Amino acid sequence: MNTISKTLILLILCSTASFAQSKKDVYRNKKVAIEKRVEDLLSKMSIEEKVAQMRIFHANIGAKPNKEGKLVLSDRVKKKLKLGIAGVKNPGEHISPLAAAKMNNELQKYIIENNRWGIPALFVTESYNGVDAKGCTKFGRPLTSAASFNPELVNRIWDVVGKEARLRGMHMCHSPEADIVRDPRFGRMSEAFGEDTYLTTQMVTNAIKGVQGNYEGLGKGTHIGAVAKHFAGYAQVLGGRNFAAIEISPRTLIDEIYPPFEAAVKDARTLGVMASHGDLNGIASHGNKELLTGVLRDQWNFDGYVVSDSNDIARLFYFMKVAESPEAAALMGLEAGIDIDLYAEDAYSYLPKMVKQHPEIEKLIDRSAARVLKTKFILGLFDNPYINLKEVKKGVRAASSFALAKEADLESIILLKNDKNTLPLDKKSAKTIALLGPLLDEGTKAAFEAVAGSNITFTAEKGFNLTNEQKGTPSLSKKNPEAMDKMIAIAKKSDLVILYLGGDEFTAKEAYFNKTLGDRATIEPVGQQDELITKIKALGKPVIVVLKHRRTLSINTISKEADAIVDIWDLSEFGDESTAKIIFGDVTPSGKLPVTIPRSVGQLPYHYSQKEVNYKKGYLFLEKGPLYPFGYGLSYTSFSYANLKISNPKITPNTTITVSAEITNTGKTTGKEVVQLYIKDEIRSVSAPDKELKGFEKIELAPGATKTVSFTITPKMLEFTGMSMKKILETGDYTVMIGTSSQEGITGKFRLEK
Repeated sequence: MNTISKTLILLILCSTASFAQSKKDVYRNKKVAIEKRVEDLLSKMSIEEKVAQMRIFHANIGAKPNKEGKLVLSDRVKKKLKLGIAGVKNPGEHISPLAAAKMNNELQKYIIENNRWGIPALFVTESYNGVDAKGCTKFGRPLTSAASFNPELVNRIWDVVGKEARLRGMHMCHSPEADIVRDPRFGRMSEAFGEDTYLTTQMVTNAIKGVQGNYEGLGKGTHIGAVAKHFAGYAQVLGGRNFAAIEISPRTLIDEIYPPFEAAVKDARTLGVMASHGDLNGIASHGNKELLTGVLRDQWNFDGYVVSDSNDIARLFYFMKVAESPEAAALMGLEAGIDIDLYAEDAYSYLPKMVKQHPEIEKLIDRSAARVLKTKFILGLFDNPYINLKEVKKGVRAASSFALAKEADLESIILLKNDKNTLPLDKKSAKTIALLGPLLDEGTKAAFEAVAGSNITFTAEKGFNLTNEQKGTPSLSKKNPEAMDKMIAIAKKSDLVILYLGGDEFTAKEAYFNKTLGDRATIEPVGQQDELITKIKALGKPVIVVLKHRRTLSINTISKEADAIVDIWDLSEFGDESTAKIIFGDVTPSGKLPVTIPRSVGQLPYHYSQKEVNYKKGYLFLEKGPLYPFGYGLSYTSFSYANLKISNPKITPNTTITVSAEITNTGKTTGKEVVQLYIKDEIRSVSAPDKELKGFEKIELAPGATKTVSFTITPKMLEFTGMSMKKILETGDYTVMIGTSSQEGITGKFRLEK
């Protein structure tokens, strides 16, 4: 037999073997249904390999680029990857998007080539100001964007987040938060979308749809999967302290806390859900089968994966103390429905050994591993695991993304106070303006100069920092009389003062499990800020406060002394420019408060939708009511509300009614207004909220223009959890209000009859 014949036979044999193998490996065939691919792959895997698909480690333990940008893996990481892995958290977070894409391609290639079945890994990020990684577009934080009351805008922001994350090689993000946040002592307040159930639901569903490319972007490789968190009630921790217990009545849980998560599952189709750090009414969330399986899966039909929060399965033993050993903790988490163990070196690592003693848990391991594998197939990682590097530069930090960040800023800034029409400032009149205060940034002065033009002269002086800016547990800065005197001297020489006050990333942050602190016992502005504004105001100059912060602050002194207050929360990387445009009237402010601002920490809890009975009594020596109510925000123009109409005074369980009102711009400037719909159940068999937001629409009107805004009221809006702990409708009277905030509007009546 000649050489050509031998070669031909060899090729035929190899081809036949390859065909037989590919036919055998159904999971490699992208034409086969995902469920069948998962089933086939799972049938081939060992217990150890399945458990590996239930663990995520952080890249900081040894997956990073060297000086030449090449991937370097520690021995510890290589050992972890021998059996494959569910995922890696934050690979390449500290390098540019292109460098991260290159490194993550290398990392993915290594992972695929070094486990038996070529299973790719999920690379996971987080998203609070856009993608939490170097070189991505920085947007405002979730609570900031909630102030826009513009869900479509939030959808577009998170669409960019999904695209930028995927282009740097990421596949999932442990965001957004579907938590309802009502305690400003809590350091992570700005990661959520506010105090209201309806507003949060609208925002979180649009965020998930955006980041997932309306689900269609997942398989196309253009977007990443969302992980809604923290299920459930995490932001309701007692005392506002991270890791503390969570006490929520079952009725409040069902009617107020669950809806954003339920919508994330049913409407937005989130790929993942993260469990909560704390317990829930005494039951540790990571061991709560009724919550993670009963509610999430049996009631809502969630079919994605549930991931633990950092190390929290093992903490069932050594922190929560509801399990007698790490092995017992692992079993508790597995039985409850946790599919992925985040970071832990113990917990699920014990499962292969535990199967030998408890073979019945293998079916639970199969269940969880299958959910993770399914996610990888949905994301198309088996068929297209790598990033096209040519797409990275034009897709990350695009001009359109910058424009979107600025648009979001301008729609989110809230005008809280504007005595004697202090704002907007006139660019044409020559004046000297002092930019002062501890929240001033290096680029603030340049941004104001670019917006204001040549007639105005700016002087900038930060004065002092609020803290020593230690990342773990910062300390408050000591009083600095010299800095105070310097700022006062500058103010004396100026025609007007703009004070940057509030808080920063050191005064409101996550309190990690170690000795790090981030929650506060009080909510007044820290340090010398009240003293600063009081002394500046005493000079007799107009004082404008730019309030920059990450938690609600009781700004009693600021509210009293300032002539105008511009509340910007925590804006994008273009925040200074956006703030200047609002102050000089290039854009009319249209943001509204997504939270209630209390006068004192002693009023907490103080969300607008408390039960009516909670408003019966105030406190000795404290003015009654909030400092500023939920939904509040001024404009440079004015709006009137008139002619509220209800299509039918009666609604039944099988009908809907329409309520409408005419909104007129009665001022001289084009402006946007958030028209808000509130409903109050007048008589109910269980105590009812004072009122509840049930709809809103942001409209733009020219001076003198009128628009009729209509809302449809459905029976679903009127449901509540009755004494039987089931959702019911009750015959009775309702008050409906259409207005400019939770405290101001025009009202009408209708009745539910069966």
